[in-house]
Amino acid sequence: MNADPKQLGEYVVADPRICHGKPTFRGTRILVATVIEQVADGWSVERILQGWRGQLTAEAIKEAVLHRNWCAR
Repeated sequence: MNADPKQLGEYVVADPRICHGKPTFRGTRILVATVIEQVADGWSVERILQGWRGQLTAEAIKEAVLHRNWCAR
């Protein structure tokens, strides 16, 4: 089994050692799927950023939304 992280985008990685290899934001344990759910629930980018207390950027959220199919892995 390959234990190397896979860079999915500029801000998103899938590392088998973190969150069972599910896509997370680089340098965090924040699941991309969680943020996608927040967007789907109508949360604004500002609310999401505030909720994650500076661990994410608007650019990272945008990348996740544009490539939300990563969550289907």
